[in-house]
Amino acid sequence: MRDTLGSEGIAGVAVVLIAVGILTVHDPVVGAGVAVLLAGLALIAKGIADSTMRAFGLK
Repeated sequence: MRDTLGSEGIAGVAVVLIAVGILTVHDPVVGAGVAVLLAGLALIAKGIADSTMRAFGLK
């Protein structure tokens, strides 16, 4: 995983997970909503990356 994301990427994932954890401790419904939102954004980003790679003939 470190080869793919690098140190900054791993730190960013850790910060996001800590932030969602803090929100969930404060209000579980809001924390769950933010987690679902982030999962949706990740799926959108993966779709865009896949289509871009296909457009360049890399996949």
